Amino acid sequence: MLFQAGPLTNKFIIIIKHISFYLNGGFFSMSIKKAIGTFAALGVCATAVAVNVQFYDENLPGSLNPLYAESMVDFRAQELYFDRIFYVDPINNKLDSKIVRRFEMAGAKKIRLFLNEGLKWHNGEDLTANDICFTIKAIMDPQTTSARAKAFRKSFTDCEVEKDTVAVIEFPEVYHKPIARLSFAVLPKSSFKSTAILPNTEFSTRPVGSGPMSGAKSSSYAVFKAHRQSSHHNPKIDKMRLNQAQDPVVQINTLKGGGMQGIISVAPPYRPELASSSEVFITTYDLRSWWFIALNESNPILAKKEVRQALNYLIDRNDLREKTIGVKKGDKESPCELISGPFVQSSPYYNRSIPVVERRYEAKATALLNRAGLEKRGRAWYYNGEQVRLRIGMKETLNKEAPDLLDQIGNQLGEAGFDRLVYKISAEEWSREVISGKSSSKYDLVIGKWSFNIDENVNNLFQTRKKDKGTRNIFNYSNPEVDAILERFNAARRDSDAQNAYLDLHAKLSDELPYLFLWKLDTKSAWRTELRSSIITPYYYFTMIDTWKYSKK
Repeated sequence: MLFQAGPLTNKFIIIIKHISFYLNGGFFSMSIKKAIGTFAALGVCATAVAVNVQFYDENLPGSLNPLYAESMVDFRAQELYFDRIFYVDPINNKLDSKIVRRFEMAGAKKIRLFLNEGLKWHNGEDLTANDICFTIKAIMDPQTTSARAKAFRKSFTDCEVEKDTVAVIEFPEVYHKPIARLSFAVLPKSSFKSTAILPNTEFSTRPVGSGPMSGAKSSSYAVFKAHRQSSHHNPKIDKMRLNQAQDPVVQINTLKGGGMQGIISVAPPYRPELASSSEVFITTYDLRSWWFIALNESNPILAKKEVRQALNYLIDRNDLREKTIGVKKGDKESPCELISGPFVQSSPYYNRSIPVVERRYEAKATALLNRAGLEKRGRAWYYNGEQVRLRIGMKETLNKEAPDLLDQIGNQLGEAGFDRLVYKISAEEWSREVISGKSSSKYDLVIGKWSFNIDENVNNLFQTRKKDKGTRNIFNYSNPEVDAILERFNAARRDSDAQNAYLDLHAKLSDELPYLFLWKLDTKSAWRTELRSSIITPYYYFTMIDTWKYSKK
């Protein structure tokens, strides 16, 4: 703490003598209170040098309620406001917790959690086992209309409070690694009237959490203020502000000029300029992200597997990544790695026996389309006497990472003989309609990107949509053989069993092709060099924010 010198220095000395008098008289606790009161009365100012950090993210968070997180921006922001029960330590890749001091099995299907003492919510109330059980019961409540709640719901049977610092959680079956099922954020029971948690409430914009930062979001930014009133957090940064990404050139210039301290995601074309700056450092943010084109099988033409396979051969991935990302085949340290299935190549689930389709194979595609009953007249493909038209949509924010990707894919399919219409999909429409499977009447192809935590669970993308399954199944794809493989993964008790299930899934999807798999594009962040000890956590980013330091030069 730095005290501000000035005309009140003599008053400050008087106060010190005042404190000394009370200490010598033995009235220690009372003297501190009186001294503090005297400070306030005399107007003495103990001014700390505030540490404020501003950064750009891809968008503004849609919701600050962790049950309604949909985008990576949501997950990153919520990691500052809330504590997850367990998280993966980015240094040793082991499950850890800031709120649980230890746990023990209380039978084959129960786990007992012992909470740390002195845990506080941002409003000063105690975080207790009541909040743990409330959160689990909110997840279990069918009136909580949350896709994330549905994903966790099947994992729990009950939660019992033994005392303020002890909760016993019951599972429906024996799990290989039960604490891995507890990676969700804790909610404050006192902030809700019931366990039915709805999305559009004040809590979604002004949440009460227990994480390292408190704050809220507006229509143009989100703010974070250090939460140091609890035993489990002590952030070194006083305030943070999330700003919505502007034009990439504006972001780069603002960062270099010191108007901003960070950019969460820097597109490949802009990385060399930042890498050459002595004021900025670039760091990798491991998202395990991959890009895809989802195919709508409710379209009778795309319902034919031969057509989907033909489209896979008509997409020239090498040409796409060169024209949109600036990466040529054979480039060293390429940020763009082609894939043949729903995992990045570094994943233990990636099936290396499935080759990547790098370029266009027109002869193979033509044979498949003819077999499916399509006819080529001149340069255009027809089916049942009508020219084939494809409506192609892409999540709008992806254009910042791969400029013109939507048009380039449209051009490739146009050159192949398909009429096409292209559309940019807003973040709101993506969350409200596309992910929820309500866009089948609008689009035939959708270009998107999925990002994963270390577990890389893709079940909700491909499982038949019903109840709490298939919650991110874009075009409501359904295949009994795929469902059976996904159930094998869910039932796996050993890592090797889970791996074998997903290796089979990769092979099956590369043949069925509900998606055309494109690539993994690595994600890099840029921060001012004044930032220190900035450990970045895969997927959630800010898990270790307590260690971050920022000091102006």
